Amino acid sequence: MHSFGYRANALLTFAVTILAFICAIASFSDKFSNQTPSAQIQILNINWFQKQPHGNDEVSLTLNVTADLQSLFTWNTKQVFAFVAAEYETSKNALNQVSLWDAIIPEKEHAKFWIQISNKYRFIDQGHNLRGKDFNLTLHWHVMPKTGKMFADKIVMSGYQLPNAYR
Repeated sequence: MHSFGYRANALLTFAVTILAFICAIASFSDKFSNQTPSAQIQILNINWFQKQPHGNDEVSLTLNVTADLQSLFTWNTKQVFAFVAAEYETSKNALNQVSLWDAIIPEKEHAKFWIQISNKYRFIDQGHNLRGKDFNLTLHWHVMPKTGKMFADKIVMSGYQLPNAYR
């Protein structure tokens, strides 16, 4: 006969194996959810557009962010991290990203929102490259599951342009 220690070890190993299998199935089930998030971002006002004393361009924007991220929530979603970034090209860098606003969305009920904000973080370019610059506003999100792999996606909204002169 096996001792108590051997039996406890076999039972614990079996239980951990079953738990790992259930977690893998839970993570895999998220692949079948239909995710159709939507978003729209409008620039309501350019509060200021100035050249800083050391030569960098700085912009303050008032944004209207409307988003419906409820489809990202499943029974396995812990929270969603969302942020709005301004993306543009310069001669030095093919892609410049500046985060303007972010939020942690803990529940599905808070995932459909309309907010009017000034950028939470400073929109600064290292240099004087922003005058007349075309840029995109992109809503990024990272879905953090209770179990399984975190995934990210985005919606890119193009067609924005900064003024040619400082204000």
